[in-house]
Amino acid sequence: MMLDQRTRLSDKVAIVTGAGATGSGDFVGIGQAISILFARAGAKVLLADRDQANTETTLATIKGKGGEASVFVGDVTINADCRGMADAAVARYGRLNVLVNNVGISGTGSVTDVDEEFWDTVIDVNLKSVMLTSKFAIPRMIEDGGGSIINLSSVAGLIGSARAAAYGATKGAVRIFTKSAAVQYAKENIRVNSVHPGSIDTPMAGDRLNDPGLQRQANERTPLGRTAHPDEVAYGVLFLASDESSFMTGSELVIDGGATAQ
Repeated sequence: MMLDQRTRLSDKVAIVTGAGATGSGDFVGIGQAISILFARAGAKVLLADRDQANTETTLATIKGKGGEASVFVGDVTINADCRGMADAAVARYGRLNVLVNNVGISGTGSVTDVDEEFWDTVIDVNLKSVMLTSKFAIPRMIEDGGGSIINLSSVAGLIGSARAAAYGATKGAVRIFTKSAAVQYAKENIRVNSVHPGSIDTPMAGDRLNDPGLQRQANERTPLGRTAHPDEVAYGVLFLASDESSFMTGSELVIDGGATAQ
């Protein structure tokens, strides 16, 4: 059966964090790709980001394609902003059905040389934000009979990395937080799943994309022999947001070209 992409989320209101444009043209980040795809699938999307100009760019793209969305400027590490985000979705669209926790930062540093201040920042942005947004979204979802939360983790949340101690620690924690929330709120018909991308061509991967040697290494580590476009992650997130995944919760969706299968 062929799915009608325009109606897969036609009855959903979604928040996507980190929805602002961080590249130019077709060079998009994962949050922007998810937001555009959600709107194309019929969702009303609250575009949450701390950079208004970047978020307005995403909004213009969605409006240009006939989708419905609006901007919420806020910081996902701040309690009041996360509360305001959930309230805004309900005030503007009447309900909240889907939360995508996409915000994240990376950076190198082993256990012995990672900067303490950087460690704390990564914990706040990658992990505390997932707790705060969920804290205020879940009660709103319960009001409407349930919902779906999708947390962007990484393959670094499944396997160890010698060069990114802080990033890997937070992404592993997001994976387990996801399972805990899934078990706790299943009775409320709230599903919580994590997505684990591998090497993706995004603005965040600029160092790799600008270095042919690093790009070649990434391709060689991936059995499919290439890196992915953000849309290839966004379609996995769309599946988890839709009713097609109604019996999935506490699961990991790995989108890595086979990298962790070897």
